[in-house]
Amino acid sequence: MAQPDLTPAQQTLMKTLADHGKAELVDLDVDATLATMTGNPYIFPTPTLSGREGVVGVREFYRRLMEQLPQDFKLAPITRTIGNDRIATEYILTFTHDVTIDWLLPGLAPTGRRVETPMVVIFTFKNDKLESERLYWDQASMLMQLGLLKPDVLPIVGSQNVKKLQELMEREL
Repeated sequence: MAQPDLTPAQQTLMKTLADHGKAELVDLDVDATLATMTGNPYIFPTPTLSGREGVVGVREFYRRLMEQLPQDFKLAPITRTIGNDRIATEYILTFTHDVTIDWLLPGLAPTGRRVETPMVVIFTFKNDKLESERLYWDQASMLMQLGLLKPDVLPIVGSQNVKKLQELMEREL
């Protein structure tokens, strides 16, 4: 996902975000992840309220997240908007629910089912450090894909939203 014409400050935000993502999801290194953040960070997954505040809370959040990542967990970026102090990224999240994932599906035992859902993350920065992550996704559609909600009695969709999003993105190319 190329980002033409970024200011030097925006390039710095992008580098911090890349370093953060690598430390969090590739290296699984809590200390390196926190090194990209301010001294008063927070994480706010809106559908589950499973996030934490402050260095101690965020450290615990990342420790649990890193212990519970499914082997096939993937966040594929679709679009990105870069401002002066925030980056909004739209992703397609995919994984097989073969492990407990407390931050995403608190209290649910693994179902073994595959999930595909759009996710939006708003990253905010202070200077060149990440201060917060606010995550948004359609929990009802995710629960439907896991067999826990029935679409015939509720106005929800499953992975159809991902397929439609992909179709729309192809039109934009």
